[in-house]
Amino acid sequence: MIDTTRRGRLSGRTALITGASRGIGRAIAQAFADEGAHLFLTATNAAKLEETRALCANAGRELVCHAADVSNPDSAQAMFDTAVAWRGGLDIVVNNAGIYIGKRFVDYELAELDRVMKVNVYAVFQLTQLAVRHMRARGGGKIVNMASTAGKWESPNQAVYNTSKHAVVGLTRCAALETATDGINVNAICPGFVSTGMFDGLQESADAQGVSVAELQQAIVSRVPMGRLVTGEEVAHLAVYLASSESDGMTGQSIPISGGMRMG
Repeated sequence: MIDTTRRGRLSGRTALITGASRGIGRAIAQAFADEGAHLFLTATNAAKLEETRALCANAGRELVCHAADVSNPDSAQAMFDTAVAWRGGLDIVVNNAGIYIGKRFVDYELAELDRVMKVNVYAVFQLTQLAVRHMRARGGGKIVNMASTAGKWESPNQAVYNTSKHAVVGLTRCAALETATDGINVNAICPGFVSTGMFDGLQESADAQGVSVAELQQAIVSRVPMGRLVTGEEVAHLAVYLASSESDGMTGQSIPISGGMRMG
């Protein structure tokens, strides 16, 4: 296997990554640091952010950790302003923060829909809008939104999550269309089942189907043609590509990375 890291594809660029305290966000932070990016990392959990900082320390890049709740518009605005002021501007914004609640459609409460939409959609909308305004003034930039294969088709027992990720796919396309002549690339990544902490949080979905979490996980893996889960590092490599000049001709795309599940 070819080692694609430490090639300097993001050398000197400044990136804001939300949800950087664990899972895919942490893997993206490490990959971006290896590729030369300066990182402004944010999440709600300050202690976990510091763990990410430690993992990126050997890359020798400038790095700031900033605890913020992106589901709160005032908090998101203040965080974005701080990120811009840190090094005088942002070249890359990765909207990775997200939450998952799985249960039968009829069992969801409106408060759960509201919670998921605030994190998975409203925050992505706000930060994408802020990034577009900022990047237009700078002459361009890269926006990478974390969607999901759940944003491209139907799934049982996760209607709220699917709804939020369909919204991210639609938002990505519309924002890309309106910024195509501004030097701004807006794309989304659609992971399938990834071996991260979010995948482990399946108790409610398992309960809805009357199976154990282990049985549900086994059933999920059996649906993946490659016979395994995608890793956070594999998703991060795709994020590097979308954040680099290698993807300058690509915008408005929602790219699955799912081990071959329902290709397309």
